[in-house]
Amino acid sequence: MCLRGKLTLGAALLALAPSAFGQGQSQQAPFGSRPRFDTGINAARDVSISQNLDAALPLETVFRNETGKIVPLKEYFGTKPVWLVMPFFKCTGTCPMMVEGMISAMHEPGLGYQIGRDFEVVVISINPKETPEIATAKKQEYLSQLGLAGAEKSFHFLTGEEKDIRAVADSLGYKYVYDAKTGQYAHASATFMVTPKGRVSRYHFGVSYKAKDVRLSLTEAGQGRIGSVAEKILLFCYHYDPQRNTYGLAVFRLLQVLGTATAIALGSFMVISFRRESREQRREG
Repeated sequence: MCLRGKLTLGAALLALAPSAFGQGQSQQAPFGSRPRFDTGINAARDVSISQNLDAALPLETVFRNETGKIVPLKEYFGTKPVWLVMPFFKCTGTCPMMVEGMISAMHEPGLGYQIGRDFEVVVISINPKETPEIATAKKQEYLSQLGLAGAEKSFHFLTGEEKDIRAVADSLGYKYVYDAKTGQYAHASATFMVTPKGRVSRYHFGVSYKAKDVRLSLTEAGQGRIGSVAEKILLFCYHYDPQRNTYGLAVFRLLQVLGTATAIALGSFMVISFRRESREQRREG
């Protein structure tokens, strides 16, 4: 099994774990026997994430925001990168951990970017039965954790119909399945970085996200619209490793940057030296 498969299977089991264990605890297993948690779901077939980099999100799909207003997904795109996640609001597994992981990264000073000013956050429920009222309650809960004035304008919680939810999930390569036995969805744990034009830029797997990786992926997804010169040079010196799902130091690129900087410094020194020598010769003449 590949690394991605292991990550996905583990995340899927985590997503189902609270419900499964809740059932196991309600029945005393005979001493010496092993409890069985049969969800009837084939995680390898039904739960996975394929990295569809540069895929276009269906921005014409429509959802309801927290107020119940019908809005097209494209309303949240256009000028800033979007950090997207697809949990469901009544999840008892990893869903809240994913959003809390995003909030934790947003609290990190090393992120260097701020929700609203530099990027948008869009949370789409994968459960078509969830309502704007539930979305509102969740939004208030997470805004309280974030504790940033004005963030409510850029922290969007959406609900919608099955066809629209599936269209977005399919474009992301995000496969999940409903388990009628537990009343939960089996899904992998990941968040998605999307460009202002709605193209998939990067994947962040798991439920915790390093500020450095998020900063670099936001810089990259921003397509030059956000980030200082220093951050863009930093991005150039790092490359995205899809196997490890992180950014690693690109030694060759670093040498290019250092070599260019050395050449510029040496050239500047030579120009200054020549000018100084020329002035001294004119004085002597």
